Amino acid sequence: MEETIELKELFMILKKRLWLIALLAIAGLGIASGVSLFLLTPIFQSSTQLIVNTAQQENQITNQDIQTSINLINTYRTIIESPRILDEVIDNLGLDYTAGQMAGMITVNSANNSQVFSITVRNPSPHVAADIANQAAEVFQANIGYLMNVENSNILTPAMPGNHPVEPRPTLNMAIGLVVGMMLGVGIAFVIEYLDTRIKSERDIELLIEVPVLGAVPYVAAKDFKKL
Repeated sequence: MEETIELKELFMILKKRLWLIALLAIAGLGIASGVSLFLLTPIFQSSTQLIVNTAQQENQITNQDIQTSINLINTYRTIIESPRILDEVIDNLGLDYTAGQMAGMITVNSANNSQVFSITVRNPSPHVAADIANQAAEVFQANIGYLMNVENSNILTPAMPGNHPVEPRPTLNMAIGLVVGMMLGVGIAFVIEYLDTRIKSERDIELLIEVPVLGAVPYVAAKDFKKL
């Protein structure tokens, strides 16, 4: 019984402060929308795919060759993200980036149990993102032969400029802003209720003096005395 009363009180608190919760939820939604649409820079993504085989004899590819190529993809990732490759990419494209800045834009991923891996670039410009991805693949292809004695490397899919930004994600940000605003409103509502020590009901008296209330005198307005 006690738990039912306490649960009811929680709902009453939320109901009483519903305007505050709704206000903060709308504020969170508005702030997230404004930040996503007007303050955050749109980021575009482009990817190119490559396949690299290690040197073979008599042009015969064995399972061991394939497994070796797969194991070397982490090495290829390090090479692509190294200043050796990125400085050449920057020079070829005439970009005003450092190798460290460009390394932060590039992600190298491989498919599971596959010799195919991709170079993905994120940049505020969709065309620059595609140019960097394609140029990184070409520079890697030109250098990997003598760096690691690889004879067969091919670009499967060149990068194309993206039509839509991948960041920010306004819908997700607005949903997060709405939920955070609601949670903040609920928290503030309970804090206000906790700090309010005024006695407003018989229940408050019972909790304060820890004895049951036997009776209560109802409030009667002055105008109601005239009717008596």
